[in-house]
Amino acid sequence: MSKTNQLAGLSLALLLPGLAFAQNRPAVNPAGAAYVTPTFRLTQAAALELAVRARARAATLNQQVSVAVVDASGQTILLSQGDGVGPHNTEAARRKAFTALSTKTPTLLLGRKARANPDTQNLANLPELLLLGGGVPLRYQGQVIGAVGIAGGGGAENDDLIGHAASLPEAGISTP
Repeated sequence: MSKTNQLAGLSLALLLPGLAFAQNRPAVNPAGAAYVTPTFRLTQAAALELAVRARARAATLNQQVSVAVVDASGQTILLSQGDGVGPHNTEAARRKAFTALSTKTPTLLLGRKARANPDTQNLANLPELLLLGGGVPLRYQGQVIGAVGIAGGGGAENDDLIGHAASLPEAGISTP
């Protein structure tokens, strides 16, 4: 074997591990990980299906409800008033969903804990929070990706029960 062929073979042998390593490097700048986090977003189709499932559960209780679904940033994806449900319930559903999202806690539980603790009783005075049952966070792969809010179902406990029925376990979207 000629010296040129030996050098070419040696060069190739030295480069191959480096090429393999280069292909396994992450495409994301590791320094950027300190400033950017991956997020999951609810789709409109998911919001519609969540509302269908909530309304189906409400029907088993002979109730019509208003339903709100918000995304991870608190923006409303869906807001729907049930037939015969008072107009105030539509805004209540939106605020319950926002509260569940921002606190990552079902609003029935949050309201009860807030009333029992003098240090958190003032949560009820924050403008967008509504400490009434019916707001439930939605989780996907351990992250809160949105929330559903239910109002008009015949009381806080019914609204909470209906809100927990709004999940898509087959898609990995669950309520706590």
